Amino acid sequence: MKRSSKKGYPDKLSLGGDPHVPASILKLNLYYRLPLVGFCVFLFWQSSFPSLSSAPLFPHDDKLMHMGAYAFLAFLAGRNLHREKPLFSRTKLRMLTILFASLYGLSDEIHQGFVPSRTASAGDFAADILGSCMGAWLYFNCYLNRCPSFYPDKK
Repeated sequence: MKRSSKKGYPDKLSLGGDPHVPASILKLNLYYRLPLVGFCVFLFWQSSFPSLSSAPLFPHDDKLMHMGAYAFLAFLAGRNLHREKPLFSRTKLRMLTILFASLYGLSDEIHQGFVPSRTASAGDFAADILGSCMGAWLYFNCYLNRCPSFYPDKK
């Protein structure tokens, strides 16, 4: 690892000897942004196909799948926001996480309205919102409390 010669990042180390990409930005992109963007692309791609005609495992199993998917999306969004905005309060980060995942759920439901044999559903959107709240709670209340290294002032 070489010391960066770029004026904007004199205190950062670069990866692979490239002085133009600071290690912190590369790590942020690879470990925090890429999984979030990749999962958003996966959700959009998955909802672009006509739904499969299969018997449900139990009543409203699709709502449970929506909750799980958007809980995971909110978990990834919270993880990314927490890393990018370390000075924001947990409450503000929770609200932004829920807002992001819920609005993405709304855009996904609108998108599904234009896909043949799929419909936009208020029930699915409600499951998306509930999943977003669950994912934000899981990240900020469960995951971060098990990892005190995220908060140096916490012992």
